[in-house]
Amino acid sequence: MLEKLQAIFNSFTKREKLSFQIALAVLFIALIVNGLYIYYTKTSITPKEGGTFIEGLIGQPVVINPILSANNEVDKDLMEILFSDITELAEKYSVSDDHRTWTIELKDGLKWSDGEPLNGDDVVFTIETIQDPETNSPYTITWEGVKVEKINEMEVRFSLKTPYAFFLENLKTLKIIPKHIFEGIPSANLKLSDYNLEPVSSGPYAFNGYDRKKIGFIEEYHLSQNEYYIGEKPFIKNLNIKFFSNKSEAIDAFNHREIDGLGSITSSEAKNVKIGHDLLKLDIPRYYAVFFNGSTAPILKDKAIREALTKSVDIESVISEVFDGEAKKVDSPIYPGIEGYDSNLKPTEYNTEDAKQILDEAGWLENEDGVRTKKLGGEESKLEFELVVPNIDFLIETADRIAKNWESIGIHINLVTLSPSEITGNVIKTRNYDMILFGNILKGNPDIFSFWHSSERFHPGLNLAMYENKTVDSLLESIRKNFDGPSRENDIKKLQTLIRNDFPVVFLYSPTYLYAITKNLGGFDEKLIPSPSNRFDHIEKWYLKTKRVIK
Repeated sequence: MLEKLQAIFNSFTKREKLSFQIALAVLFIALIVNGLYIYYTKTSITPKEGGTFIEGLIGQPVVINPILSANNEVDKDLMEILFSDITELAEKYSVSDDHRTWTIELKDGLKWSDGEPLNGDDVVFTIETIQDPETNSPYTITWEGVKVEKINEMEVRFSLKTPYAFFLENLKTLKIIPKHIFEGIPSANLKLSDYNLEPVSSGPYAFNGYDRKKIGFIEEYHLSQNEYYIGEKPFIKNLNIKFFSNKSEAIDAFNHREIDGLGSITSSEAKNVKIGHDLLKLDIPRYYAVFFNGSTAPILKDKAIREALTKSVDIESVISEVFDGEAKKVDSPIYPGIEGYDSNLKPTEYNTEDAKQILDEAGWLENEDGVRTKKLGGEESKLEFELVVPNIDFLIETADRIAKNWESIGIHINLVTLSPSEITGNVIKTRNYDMILFGNILKGNPDIFSFWHSSERFHPGLNLAMYENKTVDSLLESIRKNFDGPSRENDIKKLQTLIRNDFPVVFLYSPTYLYAITKNLGGFDEKLIPSPSNRFDHIEKWYLKTKRVIK
């Protein structure tokens, strides 16, 4: 057959042979193009299991235990990856008509990463350990007065003293610890357990070991797919966490492809990431503000002074100069996107002339040094205050600019820069400040009771402005018990107007959370996350490898 075809081909003239070869080439190309067309139109790209993702973190793990650790960002990141919250472990939940009783039915077949059963005993043990004063858990207040009881192996009941409209949010942040690991340890000694660095967990990944230097610095954690995880199996097979002493070391590692992800970077730091990457911009419901303390500085009890201070801060310039625009202006105690946020609330405008006029009308006049003074009780008083600032670069830069804004209207500011630990451990506990530049991290709901209710003015409350308003107190209490959506939203809007009109703080901004990741990573769909560690909320959907399947 081939000989006959060869003979026919040989009988062609040169022109015929050329035409035949061209036709054959065209046919061959057409077959390839048609094949590729069918391949790409009849198939789709889907994630495929495999690969290793390496996250870079600044700092060290200390206590990877969800009922003990609250302040260490490294711990929080690891806990988000390693532990599931109770709603993820639940098959279903129900609420009584009076909203005081919540019943959780756990999924069948739950196991810890060591293969031991996870059941109602673990849930009860977790809550009771949190509530034990000897544990010194940072979540004691959250679970104060909540009674938990085991109905059967896979069912538990939570009983509340009073209805709480946002109790489901508490459940979504409740990560269970294993009773079989911790029950023999006295509550006061829980932090000393080796399992706080070698956790037995319930999430999509399980602890698989770590590398430590001779000097004690932990270099890297090795995590792998948790074979007992009840949820959707992660696509990425291995997850390693590398630890660095500072951001510059981590950025250098990213540029050398030693890590695939690095979060909490500033816009200027992002410019130092030289290799190809995606820079994710995430929104977090938090804000920074200057809180006024009229108890320490009685002059600040004058609403006119607070209004002038608020109107004379050029927040837009701060966002532009300090963050290169990577921050959102905040002008309300309720964050945009959270239930009840009033987008129609008129923002406070930057207007130094208005601020000066307010002070003039209140009798505060500039002296020869350019500082405003006024006689109070027979003595001359100055508009001069101390502003306490955490020793964090962007906050120091912010404070410098705000101080200059206030100097321009005749108010003198003395900046007091302290370490964050000193501020949280001493200054805030004692409320020893005239003003403080600090941040509030909100929940995913409009319960801002702890930040604004008058009962929260003193430690361990978070009312840093020492704010008192009986109408606001009443609204805050009502919102917590109101299960009617439209009515509650109306109360939340009233709340925002009242707080704003009292000028207890200068609301500033919410920095954009910048997260640099390798271009190979897919499946990351987060936009608004409750906290930085929640970037790992759906890590089981992340993927590094893909395949094509028939549609």
